[in-house]
Amino acid sequence: MRFAILVAAPLLLAACSMTVEDDEAGDSAAQAQVGANEMSVTPPNVSEDHQALLASPDPRLAANKRLVYDMYRIVLQAGLADRAGEYIREDYIQHNPNAAQGLSGVQDYIRATRPERAIEEKLELPLIHLMAEGDYVTTAFVRTETDTNGATYYSTWFDLYRIEDGKIAEHWDPMLKSDTPIDPNDQRLED
Repeated sequence: MRFAILVAAPLLLAACSMTVEDDEAGDSAAQAQVGANEMSVTPPNVSEDHQALLASPDPRLAANKRLVYDMYRIVLQAGLADRAGEYIREDYIQHNPNAAQGLSGVQDYIRATRPERAIEEKLELPLIHLMAEGDYVTTAFVRTETDTNGATYYSTWFDLYRIEDGKIAEHWDPMLKSDTPIDPNDQRLED
């Protein structure tokens, strides 16, 4: 039995070594292929019909979408921090690591990241979609970024809101601690 193990072990090690070398060669070939193919910049598909996005056969879902839409338009887009209490609960739970908890945390974040602007009738940020399910509303926006070579590319920014008693009670987004706090108005697309 020991003889079989002593003979089989080197053969297994040799087979594993060949597999690792083959995988490394495959990885190099894949990386070369990615580098050879220029990544295309896909133009964003922004919704022009916000009324259609706000519509729902369920009045509760329509109201939740309208609440988030108007909060975004008046508080985040126009920067009117003093109006945040019309849309956001005092005990608001924030999952953005760069903003403090509660209504006052949102207000402080708004004041620190953007000036006050005129309220516009329509959300002018590049809204892709607005979805509601139960007590949750999700927004999806185009996010313009610049790569290390200075080229523009597009990504997507998602916000998720939980609604409770007619106001926004909780918020999630993909913001990282290392990210610079943003003014979403900087994401408006040029015509």
